[in-house]
Amino acid sequence: MNDLSPRPAPQPEMSSAEALHPKERRSRRFAWIGMAASILLFGASLVVLWHIVSEIDVNELKAAFTAASLRQIGLAVLLTAISYSLLTCYDAIALRQLKLQIPYRTTALASFTSYAVSFTLGFPLLTAGTVRYWIYSPKGVSPGRVASLTVIAGVTFWLGMALVLALSLISKADELASLVYTHIWMNQLAGLGAAIFVIGYMVWVSIKRRAVRIQGWKLELPGFRLSLAQILIGAGDVCAGAGVLFVLLPGGHNLSFETFLAVYIFAVMLGVASHAPGGLGVFEATILLALSNYPREQVLGALLLYRLCYYLIPFVIALAILGAYEIRNRIRAARLSFKPDDEELAGEVELGGR
Repeated sequence: MNDLSPRPAPQPEMSSAEALHPKERRSRRFAWIGMAASILLFGASLVVLWHIVSEIDVNELKAAFTAASLRQIGLAVLLTAISYSLLTCYDAIALRQLKLQIPYRTTALASFTSYAVSFTLGFPLLTAGTVRYWIYSPKGVSPGRVASLTVIAGVTFWLGMALVLALSLISKADELASLVYTHIWMNQLAGLGAAIFVIGYMVWVSIKRRAVRIQGWKLELPGFRLSLAQILIGAGDVCAGAGVLFVLLPGGHNLSFETFLAVYIFAVMLGVASHAPGGLGVFEATILLALSNYPREQVLGALLLYRLCYYLIPFVIALAILGAYEIRNRIRAARLSFKPDDEELAGEVELGGR
């Protein structure tokens, strides 16, 4: 007998967008908005940079680029070395927080190469995380721990930058107002906000152990002592990085280092927000606009030397070190693979001799 009972009407299949949880749809929407804002910021900065560069005399730019003295270049190289040395402390603090015992030579190798590569190529979570995992994984560090390490190192960077920005904006509010055409109270208010953020964070992690959840995994944040070390090391790194460009600026600019720090940090923040590799274009446009009262050719020459000292040279050194590291690992693996055969052959010879 045939079944003549009514059958339920087929339900329309849900699209992938409809199947998403409301929170997932919201996060995707924010991701697209953030990407669009980054592209817009990057495009606008390129337009501004092109407008500025198009008015520059090429001959004067060449002269400005080659006018840097050996003392300026030596100081820039020294400050670059100091900055990258402090960056190794970022990983050291993160490893201590994660309770991982890693030799400092491995920490220094992973930190220097990961930052040198990510500064130049951009996308630090991907590039720096990949280099770190390449070096830390033979030491037994899992991918989740590498991701945690990268996040803690990022917190160190932002805490240090917030502290330096707060001090610069509050102490040099008047000079910055005349330099970037803002009001003194606006600079002081922004500096006060940055100071409140740092103090509030320190109080927050001091009351009890704090943890955050990122994409389903839990990360415990450092307590008061390690957070204080993070702030001081991050501040020292930011000051050293800013010092590289500051010493390369043409002489006679009468610009104090404390005032320049705020300009530098603002340019770095915009570069990070643009997601451009090393903030390329965005960083330069911001510096050129802020220092518009100074000869553009000389400032742009200093920026080119800064890129060479702080980005290109460390990047080339990092690639050479990573290449040597991989070759050494391959040779060591080859020796280990031949070792059992050698032992077996030695055993056969010994038995034959008996």
